[in-house]
Amino acid sequence: MVARRHGVDLHARGDGNPGAWNARQQLGSWRALPAFVGDGAKGALAALAGLGLAGWWGAWAAVAAAMVGHAFPLFARFRGGKAVMCFVGGATVLSPVAAVACWGLCLAATVAVSFAWGARIGTFALPAVQLLVDPPQRVIACLWLMALIAALFASARRRARRSGHATGGSAAAPRA
Repeated sequence: MVARRHGVDLHARGDGNPGAWNARQQLGSWRALPAFVGDGAKGALAALAGLGLAGWWGAWAAVAAAMVGHAFPLFARFRGGKAVMCFVGGATVLSPVAAVACWGLCLAATVAVSFAWGARIGTFALPAVQLLVDPPQRVIACLWLMALIAALFASARRRARRSGHATGGSAAAPRA
């Protein structure tokens, strides 16, 4: 929705993925910020609903369902994003201490190197940081969601190959 407002079809640009990362590459960071916030809110709201309805394990299941729904949305003919920000939003609710530490790592790496590296370091450091503050079963649940992300990336890569889009990064479009 953010990209359409700026006249960009993310399915036809960059890596063909309609997620926040491709939006950032095509529109720039500030214009894509609502996509990052919205994608993260999907996971956070799912986690909160799951906590209220079924406790901690139900919350992780709700985040997994939100991630799958984000990656394969019915209204977009099952062509969605890779669900990384959906995971980040859910993980922020379910492991707030570890998430805050990882947000700090993300910020530090972004300042030192780039946002791309900051996002990767912040996301992939979560289970390691969780080991310091959460019970092992919660770390395992987090790792299962990260495995889901890997499966969604593989699915997106296959879709991109079939549609002829680049599977690596994509050059940013000129920004208006």
